[in-house]
Amino acid sequence: MATEQQIRDYARQLWEKAGKPDGRDKEFWHAAEVELNAESESPDAPTLDQPNKTTIPG
Repeated sequence: MATEQQIRDYARQLWEKAGKPDGRDKEFWHAAEVELNAESESPDAPTLDQPNKTTIPG
């Protein structure tokens, strides 16, 4: 899970990249939070609908 500082820094990067629009701070905060937290989850962790390498078919 991303820290508040990581979210703040990334939200600022997204905001600057978008041309520093006024009044969209919550939008950029949310986007940064979602992206950073998605990255922090292990891509190798199996979910209920995705078998892992050791699952035997059938």
